[in-house]
Amino acid sequence: MPPLARDHAPAPSGIEPGPGTGTVGSVAELETSVRANSFGSVAGAYDRFRPGPPPAAVEWVLPSPAGTAVDLGAGTGALTRVLVARADRVIAVEPDVRMLEVLRRRSPGIPAVRSWAEQLPLHSGSVDAVTISSAWHWMDPDRSVDEAARVLGPGGILGVIWNGADRSVDWVTELLGTRDPSPGDREQRRSRHRFELPGRAPFTDLDHCTIAWTLPMTREDLVGLAGTYSSTIIMAPEERDRELARVRRGAEELVAGDVVAMPMRCRCWRAVRR
Repeated sequence: MPPLARDHAPAPSGIEPGPGTGTVGSVAELETSVRANSFGSVAGAYDRFRPGPPPAAVEWVLPSPAGTAVDLGAGTGALTRVLVARADRVIAVEPDVRMLEVLRRRSPGIPAVRSWAEQLPLHSGSVDAVTISSAWHWMDPDRSVDEAARVLGPGGILGVIWNGADRSVDWVTELLGTRDPSPGDREQRRSRHRFELPGRAPFTDLDHCTIAWTLPMTREDLVGLAGTYSSTIIMAPEERDRELARVRRGAEELVAGDVVAMPMRCRCWRAVRR
């Protein structure tokens, strides 16, 4: 049976019908929804400046090659394209049509559908791996885990990855994180670095690892990367211009030659469907 049940799933109840995900209710939920929906407005820059996870992370998440892997919240396809080396077939699932357009243009041979992690257009037990990269914090955890469990066959892998600049390094924090975060920002950052399975979830052998790596970046890359963070995207134009000008000044002082080695940290979780 082909994994895809339909080309498009309607937004599940409680998920806004526009691009992106996020429940709408409290002020915090509304802010999360706005930020989750913001990336499509800079889809081209996101594709250019946001690095995908290193191959070592994908190899850890999928220690054995998979038959069919599904990349949830695929964005413009950074993880999707790495998965191709670890799976016979890869399906990208992304709710934002603007991100999906870039993904389809970059990777025309990969099936890519617009849908949500909370309601997948896939047959039950039809896939061997479900992966999520730097998008888990935008998803409803219980419903997304339920859907992953539904579409995975026994022994299938659920893998969650968070990849980004290592802000434990002082100069990285000064360049990309000088502003005092709000309580909501602090909690969101903690959730990005954390993955927990609900007690009732039919998964076992939850494991975690962290991979440190470096990425050569130019001054333009550093400024471009800063412009793809949701906290920057949703700023008023004047405030965003000031923030990126600050990053540019810092990058000019930091990058003496052509490039600087950006320290990166990739946190990975893996669980097995019972």
